[in-house]
Amino acid sequence: MSRPGDDLAVTPGPGLPQGLTIPAAELVERFSKSAGPGGQSVNTTDSRVELVYDVLGSSALSDHQRSRALRRLGGQLVDGRVVVVASEHRSQHRNRVAARERLADLLRTALAPPPPPRRPTKPTRGSQRRRLEAKKQRGQTKSLRGRVRGE
Repeated sequence: MSRPGDDLAVTPGPGLPQGLTIPAAELVERFSKSAGPGGQSVNTTDSRVELVYDVLGSSALSDHQRSRALRRLGGQLVDGRVVVVASEHRSQHRNRVAARERLADLLRTALAPPPPPRRPTKPTRGSQRRRLEAKKQRGQTKSLRGRVRGE
């Protein structure tokens, strides 16, 4: 995994056979006070990290990858940018690493090709027969639960 301040390396996966490297110049980090876990000193340090990546203006993505990422990340984009926030750690460094890992995972899943379409199949004759027999058996079981009439 890449360190904070370096280029972001996205490991190979489906849709990324060679992986992807995002230049550090295309990543913007903002820091603010964290409301997360910690002790009495957590509110005095800027440990919350917002990592902003401009998908529209990125030179690391091809046109095909850009269009796929825009389509898949549509609800998470603001003006063509994706924002990842990390504030679960007390240390700013650990939050920076967590935000970078989260962005890499997000891009890896967004750039993966869609799954193949489902091919509908008919149930087999044997499975249909077993289903109907089970329904009949269940109906008989329930009918035997009725009130007992004496002779």
